[in-house]
Amino acid sequence: MGHLVRCISEDGSLFIMACDTSDVAEKAREIHQTSKVCTAALGRLLTAAAMMGAMLKGDNDSLTLKINGGGPAGSVIAVADSSCHVKGYVVNGNAELPLNNLGKLDVGGAVGRDGSLTVIKDLGLSEPYVGQAPIVSGEIAEDITSYFAVSEQTPTVCGLGVLVAQDKTVITAGGFLIQLLPSADDNTITKIENDIKDIKSVTSMLTDNLTPEEICRKVLPSFNLQKLDESFPVYRCDCSRERVEKALISLGKNELHDMAKEENTKVSCQFCNKTYSFSEKDILNLIKNS
Repeated sequence: MGHLVRCISEDGSLFIMACDTSDVAEKAREIHQTSKVCTAALGRLLTAAAMMGAMLKGDNDSLTLKINGGGPAGSVIAVADSSCHVKGYVVNGNAELPLNNLGKLDVGGAVGRDGSLTVIKDLGLSEPYVGQAPIVSGEIAEDITSYFAVSEQTPTVCGLGVLVAQDKTVITAGGFLIQLLPSADDNTITKIENDIKDIKSVTSMLTDNLTPEEICRKVLPSFNLQKLDESFPVYRCDCSRERVEKALISLGKNELHDMAKEENTKVSCQFCNKTYSFSEKDILNLIKNS
């Protein structure tokens, strides 16, 4: 189970959250059997989704992050709710790339840099909120930072990291996110800039066995931080046969009649790979009840 902690500065000028999502990223890898670079890309986006999900206020609120820059991995999707239940997938999860010029997994190359990051928030209103920002680097952390600046006009700093072993398992994964609050001034910004300019990577801090709360304090040593709350991100898919039936009904009766001609129709969940089977009789019953 993951661990996420939120803190606020004593002067009320900013809040910071940090999380360990190693178990989440590894669960995603186990389900989807992704390549190393796709494991890193999905793990980063799942981490960002977990942190953004923790910022949602309603019990039934949820959000979807989708990034596609035209790279070989295709779209990377992550979904989270306010309880930090997360799920996701990579369209082309087997995509492989050489290491980048820094000798690291080339997440930016896999995602691509010609496209956008889309954020869809379902807040229980008549229509979901949809925000979008052009991809900056495809490395995801910078793209999350840019999204908040462009689409929500909120000054933000985001750090994400996933360390993948040679056997493709996740060693560690996590992230942090800093946002300025209305009382922030130029001095606050200067202190943040000085604090973060020489910080270790997220994966290095996690490898050093720092807890999320310790990471918050390590990232912003110039601020007196007070812990607000904590949550526990977990990879969880909420698919069910009932949901799949509703999705099939939404296709329309003509499509269902075509499906009924098949002896057996199988539908797989993209998030957990669970397969649901529908016989001809099942499809006819859906038509009857639609």
